[in-house]
Amino acid sequence: MHETLVQMFDSVVSRHGDYVAQLSREGNSKFREITYRQLQDRIRAFALSLMDVGVKRGDIVAIISDNRAEWLVADMAVLSLGASDAPRGRDAMDYEIEYILKETESRIAFAENIDMARRIRALKGNLPALETIIIIDERGIEDRDPLRNDGLVSFLFYSELLESGMERLKHSEACARIEEEIAKGKGDDTATIIFTSGTTGRPKGVMISHDGIMFQLDGMIQYYPNIKPQMVWLAVLPVWHAFERMINYLILRYENIIAYSKPIGKIMLVDMATVKPHFMCSVPRIWETVKAGVNQALKNKKPIERKMFNFFLSVGKTWNNAAAKVEGRVPDYTKRSRTLDWLSGIVPYIALRPIYSLGKKVAFSQVTNKLGPNFSLGISGGGTMSRDVEEFFTAIGVRIIDGYGLTETSPMIAAQNAEHKTKGCLEILKGSEIKIVGESGETLPPGRKGVLYFKGPQVMKGYYKNQEMTDAIIDKDGFINTGDLAVMTCSGLFSIRGREKDTIVLSGGENIEPVPIEKALSESEYIETAVVFGQDKKFLAALVVIDVKAVETYLKDMNIPYVNRESLAQSDEVKALINREIQSFVSSKKGFKPFEQVNRFSILTKSFEVGRELSLKQEIKRKDIAELYSDEIEKLFI
Repeated sequence: MHETLVQMFDSVVSRHGDYVAQLSREGNSKFREITYRQLQDRIRAFALSLMDVGVKRGDIVAIISDNRAEWLVADMAVLSLGASDAPRGRDAMDYEIEYILKETESRIAFAENIDMARRIRALKGNLPALETIIIIDERGIEDRDPLRNDGLVSFLFYSELLESGMERLKHSEACARIEEEIAKGKGDDTATIIFTSGTTGRPKGVMISHDGIMFQLDGMIQYYPNIKPQMVWLAVLPVWHAFERMINYLILRYENIIAYSKPIGKIMLVDMATVKPHFMCSVPRIWETVKAGVNQALKNKKPIERKMFNFFLSVGKTWNNAAAKVEGRVPDYTKRSRTLDWLSGIVPYIALRPIYSLGKKVAFSQVTNKLGPNFSLGISGGGTMSRDVEEFFTAIGVRIIDGYGLTETSPMIAAQNAEHKTKGCLEILKGSEIKIVGESGETLPPGRKGVLYFKGPQVMKGYYKNQEMTDAIIDKDGFINTGDLAVMTCSGLFSIRGREKDTIVLSGGENIEPVPIEKALSESEYIETAVVFGQDKKFLAALVVIDVKAVETYLKDMNIPYVNRESLAQSDEVKALINREIQSFVSSKKGFKPFEQVNRFSILTKSFEVGRELSLKQEIKRKDIAELYSDEIEKLFI
């Protein structure tokens, strides 16, 4: 029985080496096929070259690159040697890359291209352990000699290492060395260390074992049992995220095909038409974009066509709600009568079915055809899909399920069951355990909202070099505090109802800590307090309490008239002032990423009060503010 991901992969190759494993292309070239046996040869060849470079069991190798065919080769080659990798995407900030490489004492780092290689090289002064940078994409490099003779670090090239390794692979002694290393692997070995956002302090390195990932691969079949060999997955997400990383291995586990694309509408749709995928994993924002694209296209249609589409959409939503009642898929946060549900749903279920079927053919096919004839399932992760988006795709007949998890859980905790989907509810991965905990630490019954605790084989080994933080999040019984608020149903499902902690997860999957942003905004002389929102939204927005006296002084100095203090919130001049301040204090120059910047804001003129918006310690009561100013916040995201 295989214990590691590489052993699992080799088992697949031994059975079906001629199956296609990858579809990839460079630029506008056609997709090229790579079989499982060819992929295995590349992995082993590259592992031999990494051996020569000095990679050994227990080492940590950094991979700074986006998702691509070579990424999987580099990753599996590292794992073949009993080492682990510390990945990050190409959009990482320099301080993040520096921290990861310094913390892990990585001697070797992969760089996706020459630009990334130069960025890493520029950090060498603070990275004494760094010796070698391996460049994956060599386009743009006219002369390699200056890099070879750099003197600061050793630059190596992916293609050359692969070629060298392939030559050595022809000799039985070399093959035996790799076989020996792969056989040494154990399930408890650390496969990867994924560093979480470090906005509120030093990033935390999540240590994920082979066991943790393998447990999910075997269990995922419960959500969609119809996975067959050689089905195609379109890969559009960053592979350094735990979600896409797990999916990469899932594809190998079930002898499927991974086709590499981009999360850009035009590219993604063209690739869908070309490779005709069965599956695609994405973040909620991508599905929101597809829905928005449909609505935009409808505006260019004739009025009668728009009315027809909206009519069938309404029918689709009504029919699916009725189907949920008839089929027993209504959330039961309290005990429900299956008989009453069935009786209330059966009439529209029968009466609307032919109309709904007609709508799929004459109205919805214009959307579903773009996904391709084979499209079976979309999996959304990295944030909760909005109810509006979920209802839209369900109504038009596109099957999308929500997945839920944390980097700290490798990442899969639960997902919706594609064959028996209950709206807004998640089914825990079998072999795992959850409990909903109240404020006093008591386990809550169905229908009561509390903090979600989780226990299972996929829980991380711990935070790298940070036992204190590990102990703070995992209790003595092995339950990890997810920081999410949830409610259980009577049938054992659960739904996410918000977050206990401050972390905001945008619909694109980006994790953001609002406190540093709020502190930065408060540095403005014109801003007294700011509260940032954006959970499951496309962008961040903020409630801004202005320093009324400072703003009044500014207006007087600029000879700008105003009626009274209450009118300041509506003043165009004040709005322009606050917008300039926001752009100044929360910008890339200040170290903030594009998705951490505030897109919209609403001005408040009344200071927050203790006992209302503030605690006795003068701390922001985020949940209370969200309720008190729900109307203002809702308008920011319209």
